[in-house]
Amino acid sequence: MGAGSRWPGGRRHHLAHLQLVDPADVPRFRRLGATATVQPLWAVHEPQMDELTIPFLGDARAARQYPFGALLRAGARLAAGSDWPVSSPDPLQGIHVAVNRIPYGEDVPAFLPDQRIGLAAAITAYTAGSAYVSHFDDSGAIRPGHRADLVVLDRNPFDGPDREIGAAKVAMTFTGGRCVHGS
Repeated sequence: MGAGSRWPGGRRHHLAHLQLVDPADVPRFRRLGATATVQPLWAVHEPQMDELTIPFLGDARAARQYPFGALLRAGARLAAGSDWPVSSPDPLQGIHVAVNRIPYGEDVPAFLPDQRIGLAAAITAYTAGSAYVSHFDDSGAIRPGHRADLVVLDRNPFDGPDREIGAAKVAMTFTGGRCVHGS
């Protein structure tokens, strides 16, 4: 078996999108070592969700959508990304939604708020989780010997209220330790 993987040949199985997950399948992610790859920007109230999806699914199934919190509580590894070009590629907006279940700057009810995840878990999903499924074992965390692929934000998102996470902007970007954006 490959390093960091329980699958032959080092495969790191993951299931993506995960809009509607049967509750019986939630604990299976951990048992099977499968990563839950999520696209948080879809987990909000917006016209497609409210006018098309929820009426089509019905209340019982609609209440099981995008179960990020349930997956995390069950011990699943999360990886996160966008559904670009269909949605924004901005990870800060995705992190904001994963934590708040509301798009940044909008005044709408949270979508299934019991499925929120904490800021540290959301950042980990976008960094270490995505690096893991991509076999970038020297990335995704700040450690000696790891690539210095980093961003510096204009603020510490842990210092402000959760509703302001989406206001953060990238001030600098480093790839392999070299500054490629900002100064």
